[in-house]
Amino acid sequence: MDLASVIGYLMCFVLIIISIMLSAGPTGIKSFIDAPSMLITIGGSFMVVFASNTVESFIAGLKILPVYMKAPASDTASIIKQIVELSNAARKEGLLALEGTAREMEDKFMQKGLLLVVDGTEPEMVKSVMEAEIDTIDARHKERIQVFEDLAAQGPAWGMIGTLIGLILMLKNMSDPSSIGPSMAVALITTMYGSMLANWICFPVSTKMKKRNDAEITLKGIIVEGLMSIQAGENPRTTEEKLKSFLSPQQRDAYEAENGSGSAGGE
Repeated sequence: MDLASVIGYLMCFVLIIISIMLSAGPTGIKSFIDAPSMLITIGGSFMVVFASNTVESFIAGLKILPVYMKAPASDTASIIKQIVELSNAARKEGLLALEGTAREMEDKFMQKGLLLVVDGTEPEMVKSVMEAEIDTIDARHKERIQVFEDLAAQGPAWGMIGTLIGLILMLKNMSDPSSIGPSMAVALITTMYGSMLANWICFPVSTKMKKRNDAEITLKGIIVEGLMSIQAGENPRTTEEKLKSFLSPQQRDAYEAENGSGSAGGE
C-alpha cells in the first residue's frame, strides 16, 4: 500500500471535516451535504467523460484508482542486479544457458526480450520489438490517466453549472427574502463539490500515475539497454556501470552499499 496516497487522502478529508466543525459545530456538517448538488456535479462530470471515451477505456481508466493506492512493485536497483547476474551467467555459460531462467521470469517484458536474445534474433530487431512494446505501454497508460485528467477538468465546470442552476432558482423566488441566503448556500455547494472532485481526488491520481508511468518507461528502457549489452557480450562490469548511470545519487549509494561498488564478476 502506498502510504503517501492513503494518508494524503484521509488527512484532506479529516482537515475539511475539522474546519467545518470548528466553524459551524458538529451539526454544521449537514449544511454541506446536498444530494442534488452531488448528482449534478459528480454525475455530470462522470457522464461527460464517459461520453468522451469508449466503455472499455473509461472503465480501464477508473481501474487505476486502486493501483494508485498500491506501492509500485518494481525496484530499479533490483532490476539492475538481475541484469548483471544474467550478464555474468551469459559470459560464463553462453546465451543459451539463459533460456531456462528466462522462462521462469515473472517480468513478462524482460522475459520476452531475453527469449529474443537467446533465440539469436538480430540486435536491431530485438531493440525495435522492445521499443515498440514500450511505446504501446506508454500510450495505454496515458489513455487511462487521461480519464482522471478529464474528470479533474470537468469537476469545477459542472460545479459552476450547478451553481448557475441554483442561482436561477433563487432569483425566481426573490419574493421571499428569507429564502435567498439558504438558496445561495445550496447553489455554492456544487462549486465546492466540483473543486473537491478535481483537487482532492482526480489531480493527485493523475499526477502520481504520470510519475509512475515515467518511472516504469525508464525502467523498461534500462532493461532494453541491459539486454543489448548481454547480447553484445559486453563485460558484466561495464554493463553494471552503464545501468547504474540511470540511478539517482541516493539510489546509486544504496545499490553499492548492498551489492558492493562492483558486484559484477566480469574479467
